[in-house]
Amino acid sequence: MTPASQAALDGLRDLSTIKWYVIPMLAYTFLIYVKEIKSARHAGNWDAVFAGATVFGLDFINETWNGLVFYFTQHSAFWTTPGDTALRTMVGWNIEIMFMFGIVGIIYYHTLLDNKEDKILGIPNRWAIAIGYAAFCVFIECLLNAGGHLVWEYPWWYRSFGGFWLVFLIGYLPFFVGALLVIQLKTNRNKIVAVSIIYALPIITNIICLGFLGFRY
Repeated sequence: MTPASQAALDGLRDLSTIKWYVIPMLAYTFLIYVKEIKSARHAGNWDAVFAGATVFGLDFINETWNGLVFYFTQHSAFWTTPGDTALRTMVGWNIEIMFMFGIVGIIYYHTLLDNKEDKILGIPNRWAIAIGYAAFCVFIECLLNAGGHLVWEYPWWYRSFGGFWLVFLIGYLPFFVGALLVIQLKTNRNKIVAVSIIYALPIITNIICLGFLGFRY
């Protein structure tokens, strides 16, 4: 087990580590969603809410399989967050990351151009913006890694050209592409079904692995 993995297990899901700044972060997140829901009820367009829920759900999936990598290897997850946090929810996930991914889908949605046919650098704007946000997230992750806040153990998941593409293609691009695909569905019913499936996967997996089998990740 790597030192970063051991550090990440220390205080894992320990509620005594919660800090007061979590309260305003929670309030701001609620405010954003309440305003989006209020707007959606008047306009009949729920896509911002669906985009936000989709990105967070896909991140939940990523963090679940990443934790399972740690559990089954007993060496390291692909990424680990061993540093100071108000609450470490999994070995590679913490409350600060959760709040960020809770709203980043809404940010992505409100960046999209009104005309879906408009292009940026020759690419349909919705795909171009997804690529841009994914690349920016990789850049931020590299900074966090350089500062020791986010640890990469495996050579194929690292600050190299090949590693960059894996982090980009597996770590971030699916979040924005997923949000795009969900909001492009024809009906709200189909969007609800899609988002429900996204959440069902990690919820059921974690109930079985953490709850019934007693895994620790």
